[in-house]
Amino acid sequence: MIARLDQQQCASFLADMPNWVYEPARDAITRSFAFADFLTAFAFITEVARIADEANHHPEWSNIYNKVHILLTTHDAGGLSQHDVQMAQAIDTIAQRFFQQS
Repeated sequence: MIARLDQQQCASFLADMPNWVYEPARDAITRSFAFADFLTAFAFITEVARIADEANHHPEWSNIYNKVHILLTTHDAGGLSQHDVQMAQAIDTIAQRFFQQS
């Protein structure tokens, strides 16, 4: 079974990645992105989908026009795990590339 992050590990992650917000009701982290337009948002989603599928760790998300909202939690762990931390880091790397292009 995948180990759930303890409070200290969660706090450390949030200190290192302040753009992610802790959702205590779900023991999850969320982040919202706003892109230049729908096509850019969709391209971002496509890149995230590729890495998520490779990692077999799929985010919950929504997309409205140029906005993308992502929620990460590990259902098998019953909350946040190292898988979520790694996925958040990968998502941030992808997002950085998209924002550098604009």
